[in-house]
Amino acid sequence: MILVTGGAGFIGSHVVAALNDAGRTDVVVSDRLRDGAKWRNLRKAVLADLVPPEELPAWLEGRELEAVVHLGANSATTATDGDDVMRRNFRFSLMLLDWCTAQRVPLVYASSAATYGDGEAGFDDADDLQSLRALRPLNLYGWSKHLFDQAVAARREAGGALPPACWGLKFFNVYGANEHHKGEMRSVVHKVFETLRRAEEVRLFRSHRPDFRDGEQLRDFVFVEDVVAVIRFLLAKGEGAGLLNVGAGIARSWLDLARAVGMAMGVEPEIHFIDMPEALRGKYQYRTEAALVRLRAAGFNAPMTSLEEGVARTVSILATEDGHR
Repeated sequence: MILVTGGAGFIGSHVVAALNDAGRTDVVVSDRLRDGAKWRNLRKAVLADLVPPEELPAWLEGRELEAVVHLGANSATTATDGDDVMRRNFRFSLMLLDWCTAQRVPLVYASSAATYGDGEAGFDDADDLQSLRALRPLNLYGWSKHLFDQAVAARREAGGALPPACWGLKFFNVYGANEHHKGEMRSVVHKVFETLRRAEEVRLFRSHRPDFRDGEQLRDFVFVEDVVAVIRFLLAKGEGAGLLNVGAGIARSWLDLARAVGMAMGVEPEIHFIDMPEALRGKYQYRTEAALVRLRAAGFNAPMTSLEEGVARTVSILATEDGHR
């Protein structure tokens, strides 16, 4: 069996779908469905079990697993409850790390580009402790992921035991279908699609730095199917360890993104710029771009999907009656 934590979420549900497409029906999801529409992400899935996160430690006792893909987390970059974020993002991850180490089970886990902070130190996915300690995340979510990256690095450098494969993936701005349940945290692709479908103007943040024009703040937008391809490659690889950036490897602007959605829908978006909330201005990244050198060195050589193609494929799903992968 393969365990996917956060398997009902955005990226997790795509991983589950890809495993099912490959003929795997022995997939176990650990997630909370609550009373929203998150279950729709799994409506087409075949699962061996669905385990609430609080029951997972007991469920793992005596289990034999092929691998763990750990994507579950409080991923809200606006989260303010430090105790909840530490419990869900840091201590839960440590529990899985310890279990995978003891049982000799490969672990692939989600880190984040949010660990890089404002990006002034660059986006080099060096995984030595000295390099990691130089990073300064700007929000609680990024810090929680950064703490776990450092915990893994500290064990490795101290000669401590780790799983036979232990890969941390620094996801950049992932977009695709299956984000309806995320509300305000869903990607801008979703938001722009819904805005244009209502024939309304698209609102983007005005730049508050003189070196960036309005709408030309830059992000590394990566299509979710490319993220899944990386995860499946590492599962098949079965050995190795490290932190790897997972992005498209090229920075594009928010204007590029909005226009790509419009092009996929056959409309010309009307764009209006609004002031960024004061609370976000000191935590806002003006440019992200994944360095993919280590990902390529690990053997993943597939090309990344262009923004225009990935957005078009996403829009084609969102425009269906179901709207899900």
